[in-house]
Amino acid sequence: MVNFLLFVVLGFFVGGCGTLIGVGGGFILVPILLFLHPEQSPEFITSISLAVVFCNALAGSIAYARQGRVDYRSGILFSAAAIPGAILGAYSTAYLPRHIFDVAFGVVMIAGSAFLLIRPGKAQEALGCASPFRVTRNIVGVDGTAHAFHYNRIIALGVSFLVGYLSSVLGIGGGILHVPVLIHLLNFPIHIATATSHFVLAVTTLAGTGVHVYSGMFSQGVGETLPLAAGVLLGAPVGARISRRVQDIWVTRGLAVALALVGIRTMIAAF
Repeated sequence: MVNFLLFVVLGFFVGGCGTLIGVGGGFILVPILLFLHPEQSPEFITSISLAVVFCNALAGSIAYARQGRVDYRSGILFSAAAIPGAILGAYSTAYLPRHIFDVAFGVVMIAGSAFLLIRPGKAQEALGCASPFRVTRNIVGVDGTAHAFHYNRIIALGVSFLVGYLSSVLGIGGGILHVPVLIHLLNFPIHIATATSHFVLAVTTLAGTGVHVYSGMFSQGVGETLPLAAGVLLGAPVGARISRRVQDIWVTRGLAVALALVGIRTMIAAF
């Protein structure tokens, strides 16, 4: 009973913090699972994390949808490209040795942090938008705030496939990779990027979890997944509400610091 409640609390923390900065929370959960299960394979770790991130992303997406911050048209486009990558990544995890997984996870976290710290602000012009593949979007939130932006469809599809693959291999859901891409390469306003990323996360993590269910690996972690999922379902709406009161720059800096700390800790543990 005590362990069950502790996992619920952990899930609440993962859900609240993850939704606050627009990611699924896998970057928090995976290092903790690696510490709790030093003998387990990466496939076991990612099967739990992806399922929990799915619950978090679903709850967060519903909360963001009520605020009118999700760009559904773009989200469906990104999901269509990311799903094949997520499925391929879920299968690839089974062939990844644990120590290599730990190092790869740490490198991705630190690289993401460096990118955000070097370019903390929103890009002024999306890469490659002066082309026939330019997409223009206009999103108006329920509070009346209007957001107008544009991006290159081909770049978005290619990056979404790669993010889907890497996020599924590492079990992190992909928000920590997708949010910086949406902001810096595709010109998304930060709060639209975080909300739309959550929508894509819900779709891609469901695909990755489906692979682990099919392989039978997910059944081994159900005992931990259920209380974690219950916690994130409670924490995600709280994180979404708090995010409305947090300035864009602090969302970006908070994500950068979190990524660096997690990356360093994971790489130290690998050696």
